Amino acid sequence: MKILHTADWHIGKKLHRHDLYTDFERFIDWLCVEIKRQKVDLLLVSGDIFDLANPSSEARGQYYRALIALRNLDCKVILTGGNHDSPDMLNAPRELLQVLDMHVIGGLPENLEDTIIPIKDQNNNVELVVAALPYLRDADLRSANQGQTYEDRIEAVREGIASVFGQAAALCKKLYPDVPAIALGHLYAAGIEPSESERDIQIGNQAAFNASQFGEYFKYIALGHIHKPQQVSAAVPTFYSGSPLPLSFSERKDPKRILLIDTENSWTPTTIAVPIFRRLIRISGDLGKLRSKLRKLPPSEGLASLLELELREERYDALKIYELDEMVSSFNTAGYEIVKHRAHFEENQKEAGALYEDTTQLEDLKPRDVFKEKLNDQNYDPEDYQELLSAFDELMEAAER
Repeated sequence: MKILHTADWHIGKKLHRHDLYTDFERFIDWLCVEIKRQKVDLLLVSGDIFDLANPSSEARGQYYRALIALRNLDCKVILTGGNHDSPDMLNAPRELLQVLDMHVIGGLPENLEDTIIPIKDQNNNVELVVAALPYLRDADLRSANQGQTYEDRIEAVREGIASVFGQAAALCKKLYPDVPAIALGHLYAAGIEPSESERDIQIGNQAAFNASQFGEYFKYIALGHIHKPQQVSAAVPTFYSGSPLPLSFSERKDPKRILLIDTENSWTPTTIAVPIFRRLIRISGDLGKLRSKLRKLPPSEGLASLLELELREERYDALKIYELDEMVSSFNTAGYEIVKHRAHFEENQKEAGALYEDTTQLEDLKPRDVFKEKLNDQNYDPEDYQELLSAFDELMEAAER
């Protein structure tokens, strides 16, 4: 059997207000060709199907068009919800998709057995079983207890994740003995390298999960949430496929990939590189360097390349800010688009005009960081500080859900 692992599609994502719909369409077109070329039997998508819990009609349309394209390939599909997804929205067409041999697990069901999906061969024999575990919200992992300390809550989340994976492994073994099993997961594992575009999960990423607790039963664990592709140190092959598209400028140099597992050869996947559909370019320097680099941009192929400019000067100068704005507004090089620009001055003056360099766009702010700044303005002792931060994390998760 051949299995493809991908994750973090983030359909509907905007990069500095620039839509990535065309990027995703090109990825799906390429993915369908690759599935057909590799003769893939099963596609796994490990969470964060959408970028928003309430996606736009255009994003939903892209999702269903992608499923139709995949269905035409006679490839089984299993998708799970991530922390960006609404379980109810993903689960809505669940019964209809099952008829098309597509399985969607938006959130952790009351009966864990509903996440156990047998994969049958042409002779109707079960040759693989999949534990399709979605993003596990704090509410799925522990009950509220006002008497718990912050450290107790973190440990309860970690133990809850380990317990769910352990129970899923036991169910696979009980229901389908002697059949190899794999698992999906959407979480933050300890020791991995994130990027700027992931949203903090499970108590602000403080409850990083030790992958050794996955155990040794599953043959492969397909993870989502981290956008940079990487392997996790565990007893069995455990991988983040990474996002197929760069979702922030911090990912502009990351190799984007999907992972292919051929069970006849090994449970360790091989990498298939995703083509670069659009380049993200970050340019920094003083005004002279910015002008020079913009003039020397090579001809751009494919989708328009997106540029992020950072003016770096020694001393604050309002005229230089004006010239930067003029440079951006007059830029019209074919195949390129400036989507963000900012200024940074080494001598951080406190004049009103110098606030320009500290002005952050709303999309760059993380609510947790803003809340932490407010907490830092007060003289809370460490225990109260952590309690308040934990309460904020719970409120944020409830709001996002």
